[in-house]
Formats: sequence, C-alpha cells, structure tokens
Amino acid sequence: MRNPQLAQCRYSFAPQKGHRRVSALVEKAIHERNTTTNTPLDVTAQKLLVAQRSVDTLVQEGVLHAHMSIGLGTGSTAMPAVKRIADHLARGTLSDIAAVPTSFQTALICERYNIPLFSLSSKRVGGKLDVTIDGADEIDTQNFVIKGGGAALLQEKIAAYNSAHFVIIVDETKVVETLGTRAALPIEVVPEARMSVMRTLQDWGLSVHIREAVRKKGPVVTDHGNFILDARWQSLPTRTPQDMERALNALPGVIENGLFTERTVRVFVAHADGSVEERSASF
Repeated sequence: MRNPQLAQCRYSFAPQKGHRRVSALVEKAIHERNTTTNTPLDVTAQKLLVAQRSVDTLVQEGVLHAHMSIGLGTGSTAMPAVKRIADHLARGTLSDIAAVPTSFQTALICERYNIPLFSLSSKRVGGKLDVTIDGADEIDTQNFVIKGGGAALLQEKIAAYNSAHFVIIVDETKVVETLGTRAALPIEVVPEARMSVMRTLQDWGLSVHIREAVRKKGPVVTDHGNFILDARWQSLPTRTPQDMERALNALPGVIENGLFTERTVRVFVAHADGSVEERSASF
C-alpha cells in the first residue's frame, strides 16, 4: 500500500559535490549570523543546529561509533540528523553501522545517502539497538515526550524502547511545562476500533478526532495500515503521564500511543540565541 504520509513530506537533501563540508559550513554560517547581528535563529535553523551538534557530540563521546546499530527517527528534526550521520560516514568518523529506520520517509533518505538499512529483526541487529536518535512534538520538564506527529509513532516507540540509549533532539518551541500544551497526542488504532476508542476517550474528558490526510481523501493511514486519533485535554485524566501511556495501550483496538515515558532520555535543545542545552532524566 502506498504510504500517504510520504506524499506530504518534502525535504531537499539531494547530495552535492563536496557535501562532507556542507554541514560544517552551514553551522558556521548560523553561528556567525547569530553572533554578529544578534538575530535570533528561526525554528528551521534551530533544528539544523541541534541535529548537527547532537550527532557530533555523540560521535566525539563514542556513543556513536563503528559497527553499531542505530535507530533513526522521523520528522523535520530527525532528517538533518540522518544527513549528519551520512557526513560522518563519508569522512570516516563512522563506519559499518546498521541503520534501522522508523518510517518509509527515513528509509528513503537513508537510501539516498547510502546509509546501510536493516530491520530491527534482522540477524545483525537482533532486536536490540545501541542508540536511537529522534525528534519530538513536545517535551516537558521531566523529559516525558509526545511524539508521532508524522504518524510513525509505532515504529518510533519500538526503536526507542529497544535501545540502550535514547536521544531526543528538539528546537526550543517543543519544550513545555505540561504535556498537551501545544501538541495533540496521537493514538494509533485499528480502523474497526476507531469509534469505540473515541467514545472511551471522550468519556475520559478528552477532545478527539480522526486525523485527516492532506493529499488524499479520507483519514491518514499509517505505514501499518491503521488510523491516527489526535487527542487533547484540559487536564490529564490520569495521575501521571506514565499512567496515561499505560491506560491508553490497555484499550482494545489501540496499537500504540505517542506518550514516551518509560525510558531514560538524553535531550538536546537548540535555542534562538544559538546555544544548545543538554539534559537527561531517569524515570
């Protein structure tokens, strides 16, 4: 089945001559623009900055190294991180990695840059990743995360929860005090269960709707053939985000939800002043 989400995504990552130097030059240009003119970085520049800085840091620390398996996330912040990994492969600071993509979108970008692709269940990867790098729709002060705006939450959570290290990279607009402030919570459901799950969520006091596709008629269909419900709330109907994640997944027909609360997360946050903040938390 053709993935309707792919039609909605447009990224310009075509390789260019001398591409090994492109990312470094771009980051230098961002830094110079910010320091010489005091112009705040826009969100696009922040995403590029945090993607490059996080990957470079992980390589320098040895968290990213040769012969390892890497889960690669989906979305507008994860894509420049994939490109940065390709830069390191090209210059030899990374080699012989096994990349596990979390969506068709990510797989296509990896193919474009000749990043070796593997299934999580392949013999080489064996169901366990060394590190997963991904973006987020929201992250709160406890490093609890909402993900899945690109409808890839199932594969993203499988990768994240089966990784020794889970790294989230975001621009500063994604940081919130309380989850649900700016982003809806995506919930992947089998099509037959859409109405029963919606009714239950409404009984919990949530506002919920089926996500509609942009370039096709009808609902968004995930890579696994399911629907996405987007839910919002005035106040969390459970005591904690962890309780909410578990309660949602206990509903018949729910495949997965976009709350990520069960893992230690290392977070890189880019700010408009050109700085990159790093933080971590253990749940």
